[in-house]
Amino acid sequence: MAPLDGLRVIELAGLAPGPFAGLLLADYGASILRIDRPHPSAHSSTTPPPTPDLLVRNKSSIALDLKSVGGLSLLKALLNDADVLIDPFRPGVLESLGLDPNELHTSNQRLIVARLTGFRRDGKYSDMAGHDINYLAVSGVLSQLGRKGGSPYPPANILADFAGGGLMCAFGIITALLAREKTGKGQVVEANMVDGSAYLAEMMRLGKKTPLWNQPRGENILDGGCPWYDVYECKDGGYMAVGALEPQFFTELIEGLRLDKTLLSERNDRAHWPKIRDLFQHTFKTKTRKEWEAVFDGKDACCTAVFEQEELENTGYDQRHPVGLRGTPGIKIDQNQVWTSIGLAPGSGGEDTLHKWMGWQRGKDYVVKGGALVKSVRAKV
Repeated sequence: MAPLDGLRVIELAGLAPGPFAGLLLADYGASILRIDRPHPSAHSSTTPPPTPDLLVRNKSSIALDLKSVGGLSLLKALLNDADVLIDPFRPGVLESLGLDPNELHTSNQRLIVARLTGFRRDGKYSDMAGHDINYLAVSGVLSQLGRKGGSPYPPANILADFAGGGLMCAFGIITALLAREKTGKGQVVEANMVDGSAYLAEMMRLGKKTPLWNQPRGENILDGGCPWYDVYECKDGGYMAVGALEPQFFTELIEGLRLDKTLLSERNDRAHWPKIRDLFQHTFKTKTRKEWEAVFDGKDACCTAVFEQEELENTGYDQRHPVGLRGTPGIKIDQNQVWTSIGLAPGSGGEDTLHKWMGWQRGKDYVVKGGALVKSVRAKV
C-alpha cells in the first residue's frame, strides 16, 4: 500500500506549482481530483482537448462552474469529506468564490487548505501578478545567480515555481497531516514562492559573509567562478560537468586530464584561476564527450557527462520517485508517462472518483449542465 493511499485531495486547476504539489501527493498514493472550468464537451461522449497542465499523472478531473450555485454546492459537498484542498489562486480569490477556509472548517474540521501564492500574502507585492523570475528577484536569490559580468540569470522556472513553490506546498501539507494526527484538526497551510526560494538559498545567503560566497556574482566557488566547478565543451560539442572541489578529487581530475600536478597547489591562489580555466577549456576540447566519459567513469574526479533529455529517453533511462520508501513505496511510475504527457481533459476519470469517494451516480446525485457537473437537489452528502 502506498503511504498516502486513501488521502482525498481536491486540486483547483492551475499551472506548474499547484499541479506539482498535487503530483507529488498522487505519486505516493493520494487520490487527486482536479477541478476544471466548464467545457462544452466535458462529461460527454466527445472528450474535450486536454488543458495545458502536463503534471497529471495519477489524477482525475471534473468540470465545475464555481460561479453557479449547483457547481459550488457540489464542490462544498466534496470538501465535507476531503482531506486536502490545493488553492493556487491569488489572495482573496477563494473567498470571492464562497470558499472561505474558516467556513469550510466549520463543515469539516479535518480539512487542510493549502494556499500557494507567488508573492507573500502581505506586503506591497501581495496583490500583484508575477512569475518565477519575479519571486526570485524580490527574494534576493536571483541577484546571486549568473555569470561574471552578466545580468542575473534565472534557472528556467525550476527554483521558485517547483522547488520553492510546489515542493514546499507539498511539504506543508505533509506536516499539516502529521499535526492532524495529534490534534484531530486540519488547518490552513500558507506557502509562497518568495519565502520558499529564500529558504532554499539559506546557504547562499549565509555564505555571503564567508569565503564561500563573499565575491561578486559569478566569481564564487559554486556559481561558475571557480574553474573546477564548471561545465566544459568537448571536441564534438558535448559537455562535461566538473565539480572537483576537494583536493583528492581535484587530483583525480588533473590526472585524468593529464595535466601537471602543480595545479593542486596553484588552485589555492585566485590569481591562477583564469589560467587554470583556459587550460581546462583547451584540454576538454581535445576529446569527444564519449572519450572523456571513458576516462572518468568510475573515477572519483567528480567529472560527469552532461546528458540531453533526448539521450536519456532514447537509452531507456529509468525515471524514479524522488524518495524511495522501502516499506510503503509510491505508485509505480509508468515510464511511458515520464517523457510525454498527454494531459488531462476536463471531466476525464472524475466521475469514477466521485463514485469511489462518495458513492455518487450521475442522474441521481449530480447532472451535467453546460459542460459541467451540477449537484442534484436530491444528492446525499
